[in-house]
Amino acid sequence: METEGCFGCGGEFPKVEGPVHEYMASCPGCWAAFGEVLAREYSDETYFEVHRLSVDAYAVQHPGLPSRQTIQSIGVHLIRLCLFLERDLTPERANDAMLKAGTNKSTFIWLEPPESLGEITVVEVANTVNSDEHKIVVKEWARGAWEAWSPHHQQVKAWMVEAGLD
Repeated sequence: METEGCFGCGGEFPKVEGPVHEYMASCPGCWAAFGEVLAREYSDETYFEVHRLSVDAYAVQHPGLPSRQTIQSIGVHLIRLCLFLERDLTPERANDAMLKAGTNKSTFIWLEPPESLGEITVVEVANTVNSDEHKIVVKEWARGAWEAWSPHHQQVKAWMVEAGLD
């Protein structure tokens, strides 16, 4: 089967025709793989504990083009990654804090995406064989995606302070 590289995350996916997200830039095969990961996480509660990390990692690896919607999306997903990975918040507390930070998202600015968005992509998650492996790979994926954006960590943390999350 012919493959193609995703112009968002850089992963290799089967070359297929199909839908893509409205503003998270990816090839159709990458978007389909993410759909498979989401279906797995929603259909079995043993996978769900890392669901928000999956969403955040995918979002920040597919930043799209500068627009108000993409700027705000990248901002809130980077904030939640920071809350999970640097402050060890539970998924519920990190989500609540992200929603609070989102009230200031109109002040977010475009962050130039890094050259590399992380070595692990959704393809590695889609290829896992059980929930334990899935959770380990999602956590590595999220950490790699967060670290890839390290040139902008100071700005992300400033948005958190502005939202009262210091």
